[in-house]
Parts: sequence; C-alpha cells; structure tokens
Amino acid sequence: MSQIKDYLSANKEQLDLYTEAITRAHGRNHPEVFEIRDIYVDIDQKVANGDENLTADFAKLTKITNNYAIPSDVCPVFKATYHSLEEMNQLIA
Repeated sequence: MSQIKDYLSANKEQLDLYTEAITRAHGRNHPEVFEIRDIYVDIDQKVANGDENLTADFAKLTKITNNYAIPSDVCPVFKATYHSLEEMNQLIA
C-alpha cells in the first residue's frame, strides 16, 4: 500500500489532470474514459483514507482498458494515462 501511496504522491497532479483531459478529448470515441476517471478518483480517495483494498478497483481498470491496451486513435496524454495507471496497478500485484 505504501508503494501506491508514494506513487500517487509523486504522480497525483499529473493523473488528476490527465484523467480529466482524456474525458474531454476522447470521451466521444472512447466513452470508457469516464469510468476510468471515476475509478481513478475512487482509488485516490481510498488511498487518502488509508483503505488498502484496491484489488477490485484495479481489476475494473484492467477489464475496462482491455489490459491497458492503447487504442490507435489517441493522443500522447491518453497513452501516458494508461501507462501511469498500469504502473500503479503493478504495484499491488
């Protein structure tokens, strides 16, 4: 858990910005980004409250993102968002 907390501490500002940005830029063609944003916010809140049970959240992210597969029609911010979420996911594995 401390690894996730450390990761979020170092990357929270970027992830907040990026998960919001991809909803605006890609929401029409990739509606899953809205749920990705919501799950990220839930994870952030859980970590802030000391909740260590993140397995279900990351299982949802893995499923929704098709194991963090990056669509061919997205921008670098979208790619960076998926990479960051996948890195965070690997910390709980």
